[in-house]
Amino acid sequence: MAPRPSDSLTIALAQLNPTVGDIAGNADKVRRARAQAMAEGADLVAFPELFIAGYPPEDLVLKPAFQAACRAAVEALARETVDGPALLVGTPWVEDGKLYNAYALLAGGAIEAIRCKVDLPNYGVFDEKRVFTPGPLPGPILVKGVRIGIPICEDIWGPEVVECLSETGGEILLVPNGSPYWRGKTEHRLNIAVARVVESGLPLIYLNMVGGQDELVFDGASFVLNADRSVGAQLPTFRECVTVTKWQREAGTWRCIAAPMASAAVEEGDKADYAACVLGLRDYVDKNGFSGVVLGLSGGIDSAICAAMATDALGAKRVRCVMLPYRFTSQDSLDDAARVANALGVTYDTLPIEQVVLGLEGVLKPAFAGKPRDVTEENLQARARGTILMAISNKFGLMVVTTGNKSEMSVGYATLYGDMNGGFNPIKDLYKTEVFRLSRLRNGWKPDWALGPDGEVIADRLIDKPPTAELRENQKDQDTLPPYDMLDQILERLVEGEEPIASIVASGFDRDIVVKVERMLNLAEYKRRQAAPGVKVTLRSFGRDRRYPIVNRFRDSGGPLPEPDPTLLKNGAVTKSEAFDF
Repeated sequence: MAPRPSDSLTIALAQLNPTVGDIAGNADKVRRARAQAMAEGADLVAFPELFIAGYPPEDLVLKPAFQAACRAAVEALARETVDGPALLVGTPWVEDGKLYNAYALLAGGAIEAIRCKVDLPNYGVFDEKRVFTPGPLPGPILVKGVRIGIPICEDIWGPEVVECLSETGGEILLVPNGSPYWRGKTEHRLNIAVARVVESGLPLIYLNMVGGQDELVFDGASFVLNADRSVGAQLPTFRECVTVTKWQREAGTWRCIAAPMASAAVEEGDKADYAACVLGLRDYVDKNGFSGVVLGLSGGIDSAICAAMATDALGAKRVRCVMLPYRFTSQDSLDDAARVANALGVTYDTLPIEQVVLGLEGVLKPAFAGKPRDVTEENLQARARGTILMAISNKFGLMVVTTGNKSEMSVGYATLYGDMNGGFNPIKDLYKTEVFRLSRLRNGWKPDWALGPDGEVIADRLIDKPPTAELRENQKDQDTLPPYDMLDQILERLVEGEEPIASIVASGFDRDIVVKVERMLNLAEYKRRQAAPGVKVTLRSFGRDRRYPIVNRFRDSGGPLPEPDPTLLKNGAVTKSEAFDF
């Protein structure tokens, strides 16, 4: 006999930070959140997508031992629900030899229901069709007699799953998510959720995880929309929380009537980008077990903002900065680097590299006989610095933070096995002009959970001075590259927009410059394949989002795109079914 429907329901939303593969640790997070929610009178505690496994588990989820461990953890949690609130937990689930991205209702000491993700994303950073089987269209589950629909993450990006849940009696939509951050994602999610609420007439809970996993950062920002599209609750960005929401049935429709964090702050724009970089770095370091980080502090803007992000992520005691000067290092750079280190309060060393570089040149002299000096000797400086930083990393167990921005990574303005050395890059997906902008932002603001000092940490003169690698006398980046304000606009069109050269030139850019930038972008692919991972903040980061072959001889001619000739296509269209002629 079905339980009598209740007119009130208390749902706790556990916006938490799992770790991929830490099944026991993730299950303990479930237990602690359940205990907190129980103390606040919750009937149900919900967790994000694949919470027990961590998200995304990638090919790890294909291991039978991993699948079995996840199931065992879910079964153990189910046994603990004899009394107190029910649980909704995301987990991999094997049924009849098929692997699903599933969501389990645990209540009364048992696994009462399983729902599986229907729409498996296979674009950008997602590759779920590689590992999971699509689930069947779901019906709602019963909690205290209330029919709750469970569309999992991508299932609300189209109307079909929600329509099915609505037509089969769903009263509240609860959407568990593993939705990673990219710039502008908050508004995009809200628009999708509003569309599903309008179509179904049902209130919607959007529950997202928080935390860093390799290149991805999950920003939380969970929310509740009532059926009239009013916001019933807004959880914070980039922070863990367990929030209890109270629901009431009014005239046959459920409404969120109370939530302690109904209007939490949501960082957007540059603030969200900065926060994502800090959280991504923090979790990469902590989840991989490093005691701290070391980075080269050159007196330039990129290393300065990386030092600030590292300090905000880990605290000054876990950050070590090293100035590695050579004969071309200016006094301004020495002064600026020391000023940044002092403002942040981090450990700071100065280790001149003159002897190392001269030693390398001496060893190579016989091999280079008869060859003029060129960029080879310049790169020895970067490689000497990279070797020293790696030695400090080995000796003290510190991860090397590499500091190249997206502009440099795009055009290959970096030295393999030199300044590209490192385990992680917090600014890998930020163009140079964005680095400048975020540096000014950091001097007047930081996330309220950041561990670094308040106030100015990157002096204006460092932000304003012309960028230089200082590998030769009076060198400036602009000797090799177009001005960054121009370069970044071209790169954004080539990388994010995939625009043809002709289109970019038509918008007002010099053709020769665009052709040069496009050529540099193509030639640098082999370097990017060897670069450290870094936080994704744009829609098309290098790596997961943009996968180009290294061996690639295609070049955009820069002319108008050739028009297809439909007269050559037999039977009109490739999608049209036609009988064969024999």
